[in-house]
Amino acid sequence: MSDTPTPLESFIGYKADTGMQCGNYSIDVPPLKEGEQYRFHFDATKCVGCRCCEVACNEQNNNPADIKWRRVGEMEGGSFPDTLLLFNSMSCNHCVDPACLIGCPTNSYIKFDNGIVFHDDPSCIGCQYCTWNCPYGVPTYHEERHIVTKCHMCHERLAVDQSPACVQACPSGAIEIEAVNIQEWMEKDIDDLGNMPHLADARLTNSTTRFTLPENMPLEMLKADEHHLKPAHGELPLVFMTVLTQMSLGAFGALFIGDILSLFGFFKPNWMLALLALIPAALGLPLSALHLGRPLKALNAMKNLKTSWLSREAAALGAFAGLMSINVALYFFDISTVFRLGFELLTLLVGIYGIHAQAMIYRIPARPSWDRFSTNQKFFTTAYSGLFLISLALIIAGSSDSATPLLSSAMILAVIHGFFTLGGYNELKSSPTPQLQKTLRLYREHFPVIHSLRWIMFSIGALVLPLLATLFIASDLTIPAIITLGIGFVLLVCSELMDRFLFYTTTVPLQMAGGFFVGAQRN
Repeated sequence: MSDTPTPLESFIGYKADTGMQCGNYSIDVPPLKEGEQYRFHFDATKCVGCRCCEVACNEQNNNPADIKWRRVGEMEGGSFPDTLLLFNSMSCNHCVDPACLIGCPTNSYIKFDNGIVFHDDPSCIGCQYCTWNCPYGVPTYHEERHIVTKCHMCHERLAVDQSPACVQACPSGAIEIEAVNIQEWMEKDIDDLGNMPHLADARLTNSTTRFTLPENMPLEMLKADEHHLKPAHGELPLVFMTVLTQMSLGAFGALFIGDILSLFGFFKPNWMLALLALIPAALGLPLSALHLGRPLKALNAMKNLKTSWLSREAAALGAFAGLMSINVALYFFDISTVFRLGFELLTLLVGIYGIHAQAMIYRIPARPSWDRFSTNQKFFTTAYSGLFLISLALIIAGSSDSATPLLSSAMILAVIHGFFTLGGYNELKSSPTPQLQKTLRLYREHFPVIHSLRWIMFSIGALVLPLLATLFIASDLTIPAIITLGIGFVLLVCSELMDRFLFYTTTVPLQMAGGFFVGAQRN
């Protein structure tokens, strides 16, 4: 029998009777040398947009149609008759400094010696932080499995000298596997060969994918899905968790200041106020587990304290809630004021760090609307709501004289909070960043009612009604003051929940170009 493969055998890459490999089935990549790793090379001059790579990837990895580890995007540019339709087939870029690995709270990402960034499915808790962190939108959440999944360069095929499914399936040879010297790539080639229109800068995570682009490309290439604009996930568990933990920080801060001032004759906090300060965090932290794909594994979120802000937030806010519980006991058993103040200071510092870590979770280049200093300002000044909570409790307890200065401080902090929030919104109007322009469109086109209602409720709940309550207190009208301030507290909390909902739903990530009909297919 002849050893010459038939056309069909050449297509499938294997001749059964001889075991001979043909076509793209075997890979012509030399063994890795010192300082080298594998990478993808995508030649955009060869890609015809057939999406065979997408189909082959899904079949190889048994993924449903909506889970795409490799995607094909479309761009167009030029003017008639000199127009260009450009495709980009991209999966994981197997970066030198992968943002997914650095940010993962459970250490579920591993970078193999051959450069492949591998996701360990069993250890994933489905927090989806890597889907936010990756500036290329690579990791994708698998609803059925409740975890994140991603391309692993068909590492099991590479191990037996077989090319990845996408490489084998490409009829035009537009996708290849190469070996790259990391030092040479970083020093000489990454800026020229590592970038593609409408992808985040390769230097952001030191992506290793090499792109070959057409010569004399038009100066401007537009995404085929530029007209697509849809809100991101509302993340309701995180909406409540972030607002409530920030409220607890403000309430405990008021408690600490009150304990200091009690040395000079002002009100002395008690265990009931300490318990009240704890309650928002005690409610909010468990709610955050509902965001996870695997909520029963929530404690694993603290495994990567070294590099993950999410791990640091979980550990710090968990410790903050625990320390606040001890403070309740210190008040209940009337432990000496000096010792209690020292312990309260420690608790407050841990809480401040926890909210700082909480804000830093969102300071990621992949989400420009989050990666602004206004995020830090907003998260910390939301603590004003905790001051209102303690003020209301003091009035109910008959300590209106002590509540008045605290209420005034709460209104001042509310004004500062409103100023920071409004400044962040106004920043969108003047920013040339495409993602921030789309965020502004989401505010105006999808959520104008919620955005307007948020400001109305904030103005009434945090300013108008507290001022009216202060007048009632001055007139010795305690019941009207309690009712007025109680209504105001409910309104201001609702306004902050609305604002945090908008924070999540209006974010527009850095993202590769998508298809004309399907968009980028991921949020």
